[in-house]
Amino acid sequence: MNKHAYYLDLFVVLVFAAAGRASHSLSDSVLGVLETAWPFLIGVLVGWVAVLRQDRHVWWLDGVLIAMSTIVVGMLLRLATGEGTALAFVLVASGVLVAGLVGWRAVAAAFAARQHKSLT
Repeated sequence: MNKHAYYLDLFVVLVFAAAGRASHSLSDSVLGVLETAWPFLIGVLVGWVAVLRQDRHVWWLDGVLIAMSTIVVGMLLRLATGEGTALAFVLVASGVLVAGLVGWRAVAAAFAARQHKSLT
């Protein structure tokens, strides 16, 4: 993974947390967003470690692995700390995080393929 991938993954999780806080009329302070995001940021970190341990990298597989790690670890940490894990939240969070973490990789892969095609 290149360094831009790390930044984009962090961006997705932080936007997810900020949007969630805004939808519930909670403070949009940096500390508030980090308070909401931290379980999912730990999940992203676990996903990065799993991806880096693989020999072969495929954009969609990396994205799915990181997204699943983010969701599972994030929800387990929320549950362990007494935060909400209602089914509706789990479903919305899963959809947003998969769309974001796999989605930016799909866009990047499409641009790379288009650029490769134009060079040949």
